[in-house]
Amino acid sequence: MGLIAVEGMRFYAYHGFYDEEQKIGQEYVVDAYVDTDFKKAAKGDDLFKTINYETIYLSAKIEMGKPTRLLETLASRIANSLKNKFSNIKEIRVRVAKLNPPLGGEVARTFVEFYQDHRKKCAKTGDKMLCYKDDNCWCKQLRVNEETLKMLDDKYDGCLSPDVLALYAAPELS
Repeated sequence: MGLIAVEGMRFYAYHGFYDEEQKIGQEYVVDAYVDTDFKKAAKGDDLFKTINYETIYLSAKIEMGKPTRLLETLASRIANSLKNKFSNIKEIRVRVAKLNPPLGGEVARTFVEFYQDHRKKCAKTGDKMLCYKDDNCWCKQLRVNEETLKMLDDKYDGCLSPDVLALYAAPELS
């Protein structure tokens, strides 16, 4: 397991609760911290087996370019954008800071921090796994009958591992 971080990404953007903040704009700083296993990347010196920090920066830049009222929304969108690009994120933390916020006094910055832990245990076997609980999760690639999914949901409290859920999936058509 390892940490990949990109700190101090600076953007001039148009976010804020008040309309004038979205017209005038101001400076923001974004920090992203991603826990992942990069042993294979390190061993093979292979960028495609890790999380590319250039992609982290570009994801933040794209999301910062979409005017938003709340920093909470921005941090969440950046984290979800990264989660949707990489299937090996164990934990992610994104901090979005607004520099010199218009609060009627001298304030250096405000910030929000969004955190997600994708490490789960299979509800049946207790095996460790990653679960994103959204439409981009690995489990959505398996074709499982709706009634079967309901039965599994009633029987188990939580997600099932790829090996367990594969037992209930329809065979792939060739």
